[in-house]
Amino acid sequence: MRFGFDIDDTLINLRQHAFHIYNRKLKQDVPIDVFDTIETLEIHEPFGLSKKEGNQMWIDSMEEIYFTDCPAYPDAIEVLQELDREGHEIFYITARPAEHCEETKKWVEKAGFPVQEGRFFCGMKDEQKIHTIKDLNLDFYFDDKPNVLNTLTEEPVQLYVRHQNYNKHLDMPRLTNWSELKNIIEKHSNKK
Repeated sequence: MRFGFDIDDTLINLRQHAFHIYNRKLKQDVPIDVFDTIETLEIHEPFGLSKKEGNQMWIDSMEEIYFTDCPAYPDAIEVLQELDREGHEIFYITARPAEHCEETKKWVEKAGFPVQEGRFFCGMKDEQKIHTIKDLNLDFYFDDKPNVLNTLTEEPVQLYVRHQNYNKHLDMPRLTNWSELKNIIEKHSNKK
Protein backbone atom coordinates (compact mmCIF):
# COMPACT_ATOMS: atom_id res chain seq x y z
CA MET A 1 0.00 0.00 0.00
CA ARG A 2 0.96 3.62 -0.49
CA PHE A 3 1.01 5.84 2.60
CA GLY A 4 1.40 9.61 2.65
CA PHE A 5 2.37 11.57 5.75
CA ASP A 6 2.59 15.20 6.61
CA ILE A 7 5.50 15.78 9.03
CA ASP A 8 4.88 18.75 11.33
CA ASP A 9 2.24 18.12 14.00
CA THR A 10 1.40 14.84 12.31
CA LEU A 11 4.55 12.76 12.87
CA ILE A 12 6.44 15.18 15.12
CA ASN A 13 5.25 17.46 17.94
CA LEU A 14 6.49 20.67 16.31
CA ARG A 15 4.14 23.24 17.82
CA GLN A 16 4.78 22.05 21.38
CA HIS A 17 8.52 22.07 20.65
CA ALA A 18 8.18 25.66 19.40
CA PHE A 19 6.18 26.55 22.54
CA HIS A 20 9.19 25.59 24.69
CA ILE A 21 11.50 27.62 22.43
CA TYR A 22 9.19 30.65 22.69
CA ASN A 23 9.23 30.38 26.48
CA ARG A 24 13.02 30.35 26.53
CA LYS A 25 13.54 33.09 23.92
CA LEU A 26 10.92 35.40 25.43
CA LYS A 27 12.12 34.66 28.98
CA GLN A 28 8.63 33.60 29.98
CA ASP A 29 7.30 30.61 31.86
CA VAL A 30 3.93 29.93 30.22
CA PRO A 31 2.86 26.51 31.60
CA ILE A 32 2.63 23.59 29.16
CA ASP A 33 -1.01 22.99 30.13
CA VAL A 34 -1.74 26.35 28.44
CA PHE A 35 -0.37 24.88 25.20
CA ASP A 36 -2.91 22.05 25.48
CA THR A 37 -5.76 24.59 25.38
CA ILE A 38 -4.65 26.46 22.22
CA GLU A 39 -7.27 25.93 19.51
CA THR A 40 -5.40 27.64 16.68
CA LEU A 41 -2.50 26.54 14.54
CA GLU A 42 -0.58 29.59 15.74
CA ILE A 43 0.86 29.51 19.27
CA HIS A 44 1.72 33.18 19.88
CA GLU A 45 -1.30 34.39 21.89
CA PRO A 46 -0.36 32.90 25.31
CA PHE A 47 2.92 34.82 25.05
CA GLY A 48 1.11 38.16 24.60
CA LEU A 49 2.23 38.52 21.00
CA SER A 50 0.11 40.07 18.26
CA LYS A 51 -0.45 38.08 15.06
CA LYS A 52 2.28 40.12 13.34
CA GLU A 53 4.70 39.62 16.24
CA GLY A 54 3.81 35.93 16.38
CA ASN A 55 4.50 35.49 12.65
CA GLN A 56 7.85 37.24 13.05
CA MET A 57 8.72 35.11 16.10
CA TRP A 58 8.06 31.96 14.06
CA ILE A 59 10.17 33.21 11.15
CA ASP A 60 13.02 34.28 13.45
CA SER A 61 12.94 30.90 15.26
CA MET A 62 12.25 28.66 12.26
CA GLU A 63 15.63 26.99 11.92
CA GLU A 64 15.80 26.25 15.64
CA ILE A 65 12.23 24.95 15.63
CA TYR A 66 12.76 22.75 12.58
CA PHE A 67 16.21 21.34 13.20
CA THR A 68 16.75 20.87 16.90
CA ASP A 69 15.50 18.04 19.09
CA CYS A 70 11.80 18.15 18.25
CA PRO A 71 10.32 14.86 19.44
CA ALA A 72 8.38 12.47 17.26
CA TYR A 73 4.96 11.51 18.55
CA PRO A 74 5.00 8.24 20.49
CA ASP A 75 5.24 5.19 18.21
CA ALA A 76 5.49 7.26 14.99
CA ILE A 77 9.03 6.21 14.07
CA GLU A 78 8.52 2.56 15.00
CA VAL A 79 5.22 2.28 13.13
CA LEU A 80 6.67 3.78 9.94
CA GLN A 81 9.73 1.56 10.22
CA GLU A 82 7.39 -1.44 10.44
CA LEU A 83 5.45 -0.27 7.37
CA ASP A 84 8.75 0.02 5.53
CA ARG A 85 9.88 -3.47 6.59
CA GLU A 86 6.54 -4.85 5.38
CA GLY A 87 7.20 -3.36 1.93
CA HIS A 88 4.69 -0.51 1.98
CA GLU A 89 5.55 2.69 0.12
CA ILE A 90 5.99 5.71 2.41
CA PHE A 91 5.77 9.27 1.10
CA TYR A 92 6.44 12.44 3.08
CA ILE A 93 4.61 15.55 1.89
CA THR A 94 5.42 18.74 3.80
CA ALA A 95 4.71 22.39 3.17
CA ARG A 96 7.99 23.42 4.78
CA PRO A 97 9.75 26.15 2.76
CA ALA A 98 11.89 25.03 -0.19
CA GLU A 99 15.09 26.35 1.36
CA HIS A 100 14.63 23.85 4.21
CA CYS A 101 13.93 20.77 2.05
CA GLU A 102 17.28 19.02 2.03
CA GLU A 103 17.97 19.72 5.69
CA THR A 104 14.44 18.56 6.60
CA LYS A 105 14.95 15.30 4.74
CA LYS A 106 18.26 14.71 6.54
CA TRP A 107 16.64 15.57 9.90
CA VAL A 108 13.77 13.12 9.26
CA GLU A 109 16.24 10.36 8.33
CA LYS A 110 18.45 11.08 11.35
CA ALA A 111 15.37 10.92 13.61
CA GLY A 112 14.88 7.34 12.39
CA PHE A 113 12.03 7.69 9.92
CA PRO A 114 12.51 5.51 6.82
CA VAL A 115 13.06 7.68 3.73
CA GLN A 116 13.52 6.34 0.22
CA GLU A 117 14.77 8.39 -2.71
CA GLY A 118 12.00 10.06 -4.70
CA ARG A 119 9.46 9.80 -1.87
CA PHE A 120 10.11 13.06 -0.05
CA PHE A 121 8.18 16.14 -1.20
CA CYS A 122 8.82 19.57 0.25
CA GLY A 123 8.81 23.27 -0.54
CA MET A 124 5.22 23.84 -1.54
CA LYS A 125 2.25 25.80 -0.30
CA ASP A 126 -0.72 23.87 1.07
CA GLU A 127 -2.65 24.21 -2.19
CA GLN A 128 0.31 22.74 -4.11
CA LYS A 129 0.64 19.99 -1.53
CA ILE A 130 -2.87 18.87 -2.46
CA HIS A 131 -1.84 18.32 -6.09
CA THR A 132 1.15 16.23 -4.99
CA ILE A 133 -1.09 14.09 -2.79
CA LYS A 134 -3.52 13.53 -5.68
CA ASP A 135 -0.73 12.71 -8.15
CA LEU A 136 0.81 10.07 -5.86
CA ASN A 137 -2.34 7.90 -5.96
CA LEU A 138 -2.06 7.16 -2.22
CA ASP A 139 -4.13 4.60 -0.35
CA PHE A 140 -3.87 6.52 2.95
CA TYR A 141 -2.95 10.10 3.81
CA PHE A 142 -2.39 11.55 7.32
CA ASP A 143 -2.29 15.28 8.08
CA ASP A 144 -3.26 17.74 10.81
CA LYS A 145 -4.35 20.75 8.76
CA PRO A 146 -8.06 21.21 8.04
CA ASN A 147 -7.42 23.31 4.91
CA VAL A 148 -5.43 20.43 3.37
CA LEU A 149 -7.72 17.59 4.43
CA ASN A 150 -10.97 19.37 3.53
CA THR A 151 -9.87 19.78 -0.09
CA LEU A 152 -9.17 16.04 -0.43
CA THR A 153 -12.49 14.63 0.76
CA GLU A 154 -13.66 13.82 -2.79
CA GLU A 155 -10.44 11.97 -3.64
CA PRO A 156 -10.13 8.16 -3.51
CA VAL A 157 -7.43 8.34 -0.79
CA GLN A 158 -8.44 7.28 2.75
CA LEU A 159 -7.87 10.40 4.87
CA TYR A 160 -7.00 10.49 8.55
CA VAL A 161 -6.64 13.60 10.66
CA ARG A 162 -3.88 13.53 13.28
CA HIS A 163 -5.78 14.87 16.26
CA GLN A 164 -4.98 18.43 17.36
CA ASN A 165 -7.08 21.01 19.25
CA TYR A 166 -7.37 23.14 16.11
CA ASN A 167 -8.89 20.32 14.03
CA LYS A 168 -11.46 18.97 16.52
CA HIS A 169 -14.28 20.21 14.27
CA LEU A 170 -13.28 17.96 11.35
CA ASP A 171 -15.70 15.13 10.78
CA MET A 172 -13.37 12.48 9.40
CA PRO A 173 -11.48 9.47 10.72
CA ARG A 174 -9.07 10.52 13.43
CA LEU A 175 -5.76 9.17 14.67
CA THR A 176 -4.71 10.12 18.20
CA ASN A 177 -1.76 7.77 18.61
CA TRP A 178 0.43 6.12 15.98
CA SER A 179 -0.01 2.74 17.66
CA GLU A 180 -3.55 2.80 16.17
CA LEU A 181 -2.27 2.55 12.59
CA LYS A 182 -2.03 -1.25 12.50
CA ASN A 183 -5.72 -1.55 13.46
CA ILE A 184 -6.65 1.09 10.87
CA ILE A 185 -4.88 -0.88 8.11
CA GLU A 186 -6.52 -4.15 9.21
CA LYS A 187 -9.95 -2.50 9.29
CA HIS A 188 -9.56 -1.20 5.73
CA SER A 189 -8.06 -4.46 4.48
CA ASN A 190 -11.07 -6.37 5.82
CA LYS A 191 -13.44 -4.04 3.89
CA LYS A 192 -11.89 -4.99 0.55
